[in-house]
Amino acid sequence: MSDFETIRYENPAPGVARIVLARPDARNAQDLSMTYEIDEAFKLAGADDAIKVVILAGDDPHFSSGHDLRGKSGKTMDDFEQVTMWGAFDAGGAEGRLSREMEVYLGMSKRWRDFPKPTIAAVQGKCIAGGLMLAWVCDLILASDDAQFRDPVIDLGVCGVEWFAHPWELGWRKAKELLFTADWFSAEEAREFGMVNRVIPRAELNEHALKLAEQIASKPAFALKATKLAINQAQDAAGFQTGMNTVFAWHQLCHAHNMQMFNLAVDPSGLAPSVKGRTDARLAPKK
Repeated sequence: MSDFETIRYENPAPGVARIVLARPDARNAQDLSMTYEIDEAFKLAGADDAIKVVILAGDDPHFSSGHDLRGKSGKTMDDFEQVTMWGAFDAGGAEGRLSREMEVYLGMSKRWRDFPKPTIAAVQGKCIAGGLMLAWVCDLILASDDAQFRDPVIDLGVCGVEWFAHPWELGWRKAKELLFTADWFSAEEAREFGMVNRVIPRAELNEHALKLAEQIASKPAFALKATKLAINQAQDAAGFQTGMNTVFAWHQLCHAHNMQMFNLAVDPSGLAPSVKGRTDARLAPKK
């Protein structure tokens, strides 16, 4: 679609749509524009009865380096049509940040996870923090053999990214280890945890993802939707959504604590040099 600036929306095969993160110079970091464009692309695929499967991919070299904290786009929440009912994005205290993150992180992730058609993440290179959120909302994850994953948000004084699927994706013990240490883990390790379905040679990743999507697209559309709904509901019955909502509250408490201690939403000791001292829309207190 020509009106997208940060992604591409493609139809690589009958019944298949592909959403491609297209900010390679920024390592596909997700600014507000990309987040809302991904949502718009999912809406396009959902409204198209010919589409039965969606692939989520990223331009090389890396799938996604996470949330964009640099604030270079110059856009604010006022530049986009909201998708949740929260509002109060400019409210003072903890309310404004909670509302913004409920919209662009937790709210978006829930929408994409509950998208009624099968989704496949094709992950190559680095997948960090908010990049994990994009992969984890998909039904299946294919990873290149050189893919690496990491959630280092604890270094910033916050308890993991806002879509806190870690215990379900990694297992309880491993989730603690990988959050406490902020260590990298490989595609093969992720497959062993049950997070990744298949590990593919990098040169074959996109081809393999498309073949899998075509195989799934050959199935009856309503049966695919019902099966996805059934499995998601089983996961929810086991406490997935309740746990997610509870940890989101802890995440907001961490932000509020950091505001009290450092006048920033994160602990500045863990910020990269390129971000330290910045006062962009995500990190700064509301005026």
